[in-house]
Amino acid sequence: MRNQSTYYRTEQVPEPARLSALAAVALLLSLAGCTVGPKYHQPPAIATAPPPPAYKEIPTPSPIPIADGAAPAGTEWVPAQPSDAMLRGKWWEIYNEPDLNALEDRLNIDNQTIKEYFENYMVARAIVREARAQYYPTVTAGPNWSRSRGSANLGNNTGGVSSAKAGSTSSLIVLPVDVSWEPDLFGRIRSQVHEAQYSAQISAADLENERLAEETSLAEYYFEIRGQDQLQKVLDDTVTADRKAFDLTQSLYDTGVTNQIAVVEARSTLESAQASATSVHLLRAQYEHAIAQLIGQPASSFSIPVRPMTAVPPPIPVGLPSQLLQRRPDIAAAERNMASANAAIGVAYAAFFPTVTLSMTGGLDSSSWKHLFDWPSRTWSLGVGASQTLYSAELGPGLSQFVSTYNADVATYRQTVLNAFQQVEDNIVAVNNYSRQIQQQQASVASTQKALDLEIGRYETGIDPYIDVLTLQTNLLASQQAVVGLQISQMTSSVALIEALGGGWDSSQLPTPRQVTQKPDKADTKIVQ
Repeated sequence: MRNQSTYYRTEQVPEPARLSALAAVALLLSLAGCTVGPKYHQPPAIATAPPPPAYKEIPTPSPIPIADGAAPAGTEWVPAQPSDAMLRGKWWEIYNEPDLNALEDRLNIDNQTIKEYFENYMVARAIVREARAQYYPTVTAGPNWSRSRGSANLGNNTGGVSSAKAGSTSSLIVLPVDVSWEPDLFGRIRSQVHEAQYSAQISAADLENERLAEETSLAEYYFEIRGQDQLQKVLDDTVTADRKAFDLTQSLYDTGVTNQIAVVEARSTLESAQASATSVHLLRAQYEHAIAQLIGQPASSFSIPVRPMTAVPPPIPVGLPSQLLQRRPDIAAAERNMASANAAIGVAYAAFFPTVTLSMTGGLDSSSWKHLFDWPSRTWSLGVGASQTLYSAELGPGLSQFVSTYNADVATYRQTVLNAFQQVEDNIVAVNNYSRQIQQQQASVASTQKALDLEIGRYETGIDPYIDVLTLQTNLLASQQAVVGLQISQMTSSVALIEALGGGWDSSQLPTPRQVTQKPDKADTKIVQ
């Protein structure tokens, strides 16, 4: 607690009442620098150890191939270098997808959930200015005019009022101004302001976290659609191949080379492929509708052109684990939540100390407008009041409540950090493993396609039955579908990795307490029609 003394120097000795008032103000101002409660120190992000020096799941080239036909050594997906690189700004542009870029730009303009979080942030900033208003005195004015007439019979009954005054009419004009001020002697208001400022920063971090979630959801839906387009192409090609197989089987049956069972099996295979090709439209349409909702457009008037997926995950700069604490808005929100809880402890501490109120009333009183502004019409009064809680059973438990809340927020902060490390490691290993699985599965597709081509030749010559062709057709379609599924999972996992890394955000973009205190622009406070 620090006291700042203030000295006054005058040439004339003021009247005693004024001297007493000035002395009281000087005393209060000297105490105004005192603040009770604990000073905030950010606790370690991990209770047991500092952040690790590197991510464990960053892949290194394998010394030998995994197996015959598998991905050769050194072909796995690896993060970008150098290790301390970071994504900046529009992170989705790393995929070089113009359609995705256009959709993301629309998202940040028209998404209604982002707008909701933005307005919540504006509310939090207004609460900061509302809390700061307690620093200043409250001034009220209550002008009043009244005209009254007394009873003419009042003098005859009371004997205390002359008959000349009885029944007279009088006026009263009052122009009062009341000023009251509660000096922040023990930092209660300061703690409330800090609590509101930190809460506004939490709201700003929540806004960025929600924005990141909406951006990554859109990117994942986009790659899901591109995956469905790729699957549609696979199934359409399968339908074409199965139709040729059916026509071939029908011709062989007509010439007596094969039997009717082969024709029925070929027709069943074709019809099954046609049904699968039709079912792809359902999931694609649902993802398309989800994107329309994200960009604030009715699903009935929105569509995305069909284009099979050709993208592969780009090298993503994951940076260092220690940087992750500065890159994720949810971690920033959790840290500011601790600071807000610490300020709330200061408010609870201030409740143990007295509250002082300064009041002053001045104005003009007159019975006529003519003399209202004459010097004798002035009135004034000064007052100092103090309030101290002598006993309250609620104060101790209330303080313990805020201390426990702070401790819980520390645990939440550390758990958020641990979750962040887990999500990054999970998605690094996912993207890398999917990369290797895709190459292995593509090798399986190539082998199955070669076997099918050979088997069709044997079937055409009548060496093997159609059931052998059918088996390879089924295996080939399953392998092709598995490749597409892995490609979708790989792309969505890369998006999830970027989300786990915080996108293109870092803590330097979090507004400072001074910035959240400033009055927003008119464009930020306009009413949405």
